[in-house]
Amino acid sequence: MSDDDNSPISAAAAKALFAELRGAPALVLAVSGGPDSLALMWLAARWRRSLARGPKLIVVTVDHGLRKDAAREAREVKQLARSLDLTHRTMRWTGAKPKTGLPAAARDARYRLLVKVARASGATHVLTAHTRDDQAETLLMRLLRGSGIVGLSAMARITQRDGVALARPFLDVPKSQLIATLARAKIGFADDPTNRDPAFTRPRLRALLPALAAEGGNVRNLARLAARLARANAAVDVLADGAERFLALRDRDRLSHHAGGRSFEASSFAALPEEVRLRLLLRAIDAVGHEGPAELGKVEALLAVLDRAVADETGPRGTGHISIKQTLAGALVSLSRGRIQIVPAPARRVRGGS
Repeated sequence: MSDDDNSPISAAAAKALFAELRGAPALVLAVSGGPDSLALMWLAARWRRSLARGPKLIVVTVDHGLRKDAAREAREVKQLARSLDLTHRTMRWTGAKPKTGLPAAARDARYRLLVKVARASGATHVLTAHTRDDQAETLLMRLLRGSGIVGLSAMARITQRDGVALARPFLDVPKSQLIATLARAKIGFADDPTNRDPAFTRPRLRALLPALAAEGGNVRNLARLAARLARANAAVDVLADGAERFLALRDRDRLSHHAGGRSFEASSFAALPEEVRLRLLLRAIDAVGHEGPAELGKVEALLAVLDRAVADETGPRGTGHISIKQTLAGALVSLSRGRIQIVPAPARRVRGGS
């Protein structure tokens, strides 16, 4: 498929896109009323009809309560779902909405509600209609934020959330093909004005894509870059897994996982490649900390402190008694007598009160 390919997706191509999902008992389809998700629903319904036995399809529309047209669009999705003989549910994001970080909060609420329906209905997967265009935009957003290799891998085809798989079968499909698919099926779609609102980051970056494409940074090339970075990230993860096993083997006379924490022999840890050290430290902090995921930049800064201290401690002029203690993301990281230890940090004391 190419970025200027405006041909509809054939039944055979759709079969290939959904092939891995054939054995699932049920699938939740996230459908908003926009062109991408409506194409997902229509193609999935056609694919399901072609099977003698296949998963039950449950269409879910999330009304975030942020636009006056959202309720009407949900009703229109419900009508189309019924015409395709599909079950439909509308889930509403209720309660107060944050004044800052609204897109991220809305996205989190959407996935939370979709997973809720999936778990209640016995569905193993939630399908979203993210396209190659979305993948390119995600890469640009994370690039500008200075993300590491994990973030620059952009969206994965399958991720997990609360025991439910989030599947994105259209990640290598251009949006133009989904619109062409709806045109052939004579299906209209909603136009969400927030997709063009310059108050949000993604629409601003979307407006830059034509200029980037003129320089060779088209959607296809950006998505290809994300795929290559994902491949490299997977390789580093394998190296980190091996390094973790190696450190545990070297540490077999001690408990490398002790008292709810982690422990590394400092000189063995220091001999590993920097990216692997960073990943092991990040894993350990996230595993034992109690304040959410650690920020990559802060872990990088902490690793630099540890590296310098280990070099001073084990070098030819080292005293062997350098001690360091730092708290990050609810984990206490320390270096003492040749060992790096990561344990849960004491709970923060709340000021005031009785």
